[in-house]
Amino acid sequence: MKFSPRGAATAIGSFPHREPEPACGLILEHIPEIPVWPQLPNADFRERMEIQFSEGMPCVVVDERKGRAYFDTGGDPAGELEKFYESVAEENLERFRVSPGYSRGLYHMEKKLSSMDLSNVLFLKCHVTGPLTFRLVVTDEARRPIYFNEIFRDVVVRSIALKARWLLRRYRPLGRRQICFIDEPIFSAFGSTYASPRRDDIVGCLAEVVEAIHKEGALAGAHCCGAMEWTLLIDAGVDIMSFDAFGYGETVGNCADRVRAFLENGGVLAFGIVPTSEEIRGQTPESLAGRLEALVKNLAFRGIRGDLVREQCLLTPSCGTGSLTEALAEEIFGKLSALSRMIRSG
Repeated sequence: MKFSPRGAATAIGSFPHREPEPACGLILEHIPEIPVWPQLPNADFRERMEIQFSEGMPCVVVDERKGRAYFDTGGDPAGELEKFYESVAEENLERFRVSPGYSRGLYHMEKKLSSMDLSNVLFLKCHVTGPLTFRLVVTDEARRPIYFNEIFRDVVVRSIALKARWLLRRYRPLGRRQICFIDEPIFSAFGSTYASPRRDDIVGCLAEVVEAIHKEGALAGAHCCGAMEWTLLIDAGVDIMSFDAFGYGETVGNCADRVRAFLENGGVLAFGIVPTSEEIRGQTPESLAGRLEALVKNLAFRGIRGDLVREQCLLTPSCGTGSLTEALAEEIFGKLSALSRMIRSG
């Protein structure tokens, strides 16, 4: 599926609102070409990225008093695991749904889009928490990252892959092409003492989710809001590489030959050029356009044609806005929208 966004704008999943209506209104006003459903971590702890996609996994306990989810592996999980793998084998996607209690924004945006003329919508975008981030953040009952439990490492990857497929099936009746992002903030810690997984494990698990997304006829993106080894994403087969271009934009040029081939084969760079912090106060659409052009020139200096980067360029905030104020999110998306119009009209 060829996708040349030429500066079209979209979002990373989280928003600061406590109710879905204003979040959806903000999205449809400022990024109508590639709208997303909003993750609302301030509305309910179940909408935090490490919990929102835990629903349906075997042995998961949701502790409402402490506002956390964890795997209880202390007993005999054989019965739950048997039922789980039966659902996997049967591709019972309904088991892997994201219910309204875990995402009001998903259902509210679905309702709004169902009543709209979508002829100007290029893509609908959804997202899942990446399998590595999930496995290193969510723990067992002893607060040990579930990554170190070999059985549940596999459970998490298969669950997230099928959740991505469920999400894409849910929005398929709207009749628009779709993108699913895999959010992996933990990738920036790859190689540190804390995050010690093998490279082949990281690539393999991400590739399994990418394959699931492709199975539903959608494009697969992956997002990391820090510096990382970007070839991990290329090797996993993603169609869109999403990164914090405001803070770490030049790092993509460290693997210029691979990025050039990625773009020439139809890949897309999602430049998170609009900062998701107080730094946005000092930025204008013009200054952000200048910063973006400097990154394009840096890639051109490294052997990647500027016209190719501009054609295969998607614009986003540098990360989600869930930890910010609503006013700051409004400013971020207002400037993102203005920047996108400026780039696309130029």
